[in-house]
Amino acid sequence: MSKIYRFLTEDDTSAFCHKVSLALSKGWVLEGSPTYAFDHSTGKMRCGQAVTKEIAGEYTPEMKLGEQ
Repeated sequence: MSKIYRFLTEDDTSAFCHKVSLALSKGWVLEGSPTYAFDHSTGKMRCGQAVTKEIAGEYTPEMKLGEQ
């Protein structure tokens, strides 16, 4: 078994909540607190949330983490 990590980000809209909810529905687990910051390049607030998941087998850098 291996533990894999993703950091999900999105503008501060319902799209962020849907992205995190989709990950949770696929077995990902929240890791730590969410983040919230102003993106000066777009003029919008951005949200972020780390998630982890235990998978069978070994991690490889070629993995598409969102497909796990």
